[in-house]
Amino acid sequence: MDLSYTAEEEEFRARLRQWLAKTLPGLPPKPSPDDWPGRRAYDLGWQRTLYDAGYAGLHWPADAGGRGATPTQHLIFLEETEKAGAPYVGANFVGLLHAGPTIAAEGSAEQRARWLPPVLRGQEVWCQGFSEPDAGSDLAALRTHARRDGDDYVVNGSKIWTSHAEVADWCELLVRTDPEAPKHRGISWLAMPMDAPGITVRPLRTLAGSTEFAEVFLDDVRVPVAHRVGEENDGWRVTMVTLSFERGTAFVGEVVACRRVLDELAREARKNGRWDDTPLRRRLGRLNAEFRALWRLTQWNVSESQRTGGVPGVGGSVFKLRYSQARQELYDAAAEVLGPEALDLGREWTTDRLSSLSYTIAAGTSQIQRNIVAERILGLPKGR
Repeated sequence: MDLSYTAEEEEFRARLRQWLAKTLPGLPPKPSPDDWPGRRAYDLGWQRTLYDAGYAGLHWPADAGGRGATPTQHLIFLEETEKAGAPYVGANFVGLLHAGPTIAAEGSAEQRARWLPPVLRGQEVWCQGFSEPDAGSDLAALRTHARRDGDDYVVNGSKIWTSHAEVADWCELLVRTDPEAPKHRGISWLAMPMDAPGITVRPLRTLAGSTEFAEVFLDDVRVPVAHRVGEENDGWRVTMVTLSFERGTAFVGEVVACRRVLDELAREARKNGRWDDTPLRRRLGRLNAEFRALWRLTQWNVSESQRTGGVPGVGGSVFKLRYSQARQELYDAAAEVLGPEALDLGREWTTDRLSSLSYTIAAGTSQIQRNIVAERILGLPKGR
């Protein structure tokens, strides 16, 4: 992997910096964290701004509505937008980082034409209906079932930890379409409209006080068969495509954010006198090396996904496993830097620390990631 930048890439960086410097001061103020309709409007407004400027779906293939940018240009975009303090994808993250790339890779021409442009233009929000209350970390143990009835599936069951279900237009939904098949083979991937009759959304409040997740109950919900992505009962394979994006590239921007937080922690430590604590300085130095290494791994993963057709490989599990732990260690260090102020829930680092606790569970638990690394990378036998 060539880590140097070409003249064309440096020119792209310069143009992007100029555009960000001109655009960001004109953005409206951010809405309250509890105002989800306001946050949806804000996040989609930013997405539309990116779209109008030609930066939406930068790394998506051109035939999916993106710009077909190189992996390096994609990483430059993430670096510069984070450094400039640009808005994150927010409520649009499932559509942009999970569902959209999956549909681009696995959907039919009609599905790509229907669902991808509204995501890129900032018109529709997606949520993720994968996890279930009784399945634990075994996603294939899902029980939500879909019975074929003519041109529709009739869906019954429930989902939990459904991101942004309160404000979503669509849900990437996993259902069991063949209850007699082995559990990994009887699953289908559906795009479910969230305004369909029979859907009940119940928000969940997290430890950090947010309601970005919800329980979703499905009672005879009709989903057109035409909304199935991939073949019937082939949903597990399609799901692995979704999860490869979630683990392999969806956290890329967050690595840049963590490096920024680390710099802010060092400045805060110098200001409040904690910089004289030699073990703390060593801890921050080690974290600096850790996130630099994770950034290099990110560059490799993004480049590898481009080489293999745009779908990240199992290297994403290596990244996700280490990043989850490093993020928790970063915010533990933040608590050490802040001292008693770390108990103030009004401080951004405090709420981020609470949020970081979920990262060893979200997008596949660390135990699952270790199994993937052991079996698919190291070639170890499957556990019994």
